[in-house]
Amino acid sequence: MKKAITQFIDSFYFLFRSFLPLKTYRYAVCGGGNLLFDIFLYFIFYNFIFAKQNLNLYFIVLSPHIASLFVVFPITFTTGFLLNRYITFEYSNLPWKTQLFRYFLVGMGSLLLSYVGLKFLVDYLGFFPTPSKILTIFVTVTYSYLLQNYFSFRVRRTEKI
Repeated sequence: MKKAITQFIDSFYFLFRSFLPLKTYRYAVCGGGNLLFDIFLYFIFYNFIFAKQNLNLYFIVLSPHIASLFVVFPITFTTGFLLNRYITFEYSNLPWKTQLFRYFLVGMGSLLLSYVGLKFLVDYLGFFPTPSKILTIFVTVTYSYLLQNYFSFRVRRTEKI
């Protein structure tokens, strides 16, 4: 499946070859696909699953835009990790457990940025939740790419003896 996905993604690379490195292109395609999946799931959970109603967990009540954020996160976290590990950063030689732990740390930072952004945009400024979610993505994508590239999936240098 990895080979088929990679071949499909790379088949359109000729359009971007002159100004975009392959790894950045793959990250954009995989990340963009995962973001569209995230926005789609967020929209479905917010509008239909939670039906714009608060989620009462008996020990805490979550607003529907925050509940949707927390429910969608584990799904897109998993798909994002798999796409990054096997498609975008396939040459990283770090052990998968190290990659997963680091990806998790970066993901928690992204989740925190999204949470703060949504609280600010929806609860304080009164913006609609789905467009607010899209706005927070611009900040989290930049943060995530830099940390995934230089931290989670970096290539470990081998020592010369």
